[in-house]
Amino acid sequence: MKHCKTSMALLAALLLAVSLALPGMGEEAEFIDFAASLSLDMQSETAKQEVTVRTYVDGDTTHFYVPASIDPSGVLKARYIAINTPESTGRIEEWGKKASRFTRDKLESADSIFIESDSAGWNLDSTSTRDLVWVWYRPAGEEHYRNLNIELLQTGLALPNNAGGNRYGEACLAAAAQARAHKLHVYSGEKDPDFFYGDAIELTIKELRLHPEEYEGKKVAFTGVITLNHSNSVFLESYDEETGMYFGFSAYYGFNLSGGGLEVLHVGNEARIVGTVQYYEAGHTWQVSGLNYRMMKPKDPGNIQKLSEGHEPAWTEITPEQLSSIVTVETENGTEKRTFAELALDTTVSVKGLPVVGHGAFGPEDDPSGYVLDCGFDEKVWILVPPLQNEDGSLLEGNSFSSAVIDARGVLVYEDSRNSIVIRVYTPDAVTIHKN
Repeated sequence: MKHCKTSMALLAALLLAVSLALPGMGEEAEFIDFAASLSLDMQSETAKQEVTVRTYVDGDTTHFYVPASIDPSGVLKARYIAINTPESTGRIEEWGKKASRFTRDKLESADSIFIESDSAGWNLDSTSTRDLVWVWYRPAGEEHYRNLNIELLQTGLALPNNAGGNRYGEACLAAAAQARAHKLHVYSGEKDPDFFYGDAIELTIKELRLHPEEYEGKKVAFTGVITLNHSNSVFLESYDEETGMYFGFSAYYGFNLSGGGLEVLHVGNEARIVGTVQYYEAGHTWQVSGLNYRMMKPKDPGNIQKLSEGHEPAWTEITPEQLSSIVTVETENGTEKRTFAELALDTTVSVKGLPVVGHGAFGPEDDPSGYVLDCGFDEKVWILVPPLQNEDGSLLEGNSFSSAVIDARGVLVYEDSRNSIVIRVYTPDAVTIHKN
């Protein structure tokens, strides 16, 4: 490999300095900025490309816009070479959220970003879905690029991963050794202020929706915006930047909560939910249950907690065809393909201008709890609506839906009587009927 002699000489000097400093390193020891000690050599044989960010995923994964000559999709899914940051997109690990914010802050404020391969071509990771790259960024107003992979290591927000055999391996190992000696973040032995400590598994709603069976009977904790409170249960949803969609889950609180606990579950709050994952046989759906709130210990990690307020449901606008479309989701173990409807269960959605091609009573014919509307195009879309009233206060009859077009907002749920995923409308004001 061709390396700049000046840069290598400087690196050698820095490596010698840190090797001498490490044995007695303390608070007063010099901190070497390894991220700036290397230079982005535009004349080297490695593949390089200036890029802009499409999606921030986590501390060591970012999606960049690239020319079609590099990837026909126009997007390169980059996995940072030589490092592993703590998890923040599936299970939540200590320092994972901080690492994710660190990467985002550096790239968002950069004047320029380059990605570099470790060889003359672009190389895929072990999942064959992401490219392994070095990420260089030029901070606003500065002339020189910094190596973000190494900066994460020297900040103690990443661990080395097969680092020694790579292009900048010596700097990676020295940066990690320095972070360990200075006891930074993952090496600190201190508690992460962004991490909840307790006996629950910290994860995201996305991870829970993708693999609920893996957590059955286990205590978990996740955060989301409460969108609906119905029949002693709440629906929660959170946005996932990688897929560009919302993921949802329901939590059953039963009759165990009162006062402050119920206030936490107020619609519009962002809340941290702690409970046990179970499969609700009667409803053929996954949920968490066993929610607790100890008023005298509101910060107890086993408590449900309100994190913020004033949020609105997503009301993602969808089409009938979209419900059956296939979405590819990337995980640490590779890619998974699911229908949009499966992934979007328990999230808020809206439909506009759907023609009603069929209708019937929902529940007993003599005392229906609402109506089932067939609004099919190529694929059937069942919409369950509650009893509606005419302007004079009388109940709307089913034939009022004949030859009608509707707008509606509801939650995607599994309905046993239909044996399918449906849009369940919970309030009369969420339905508008237009006559053809």
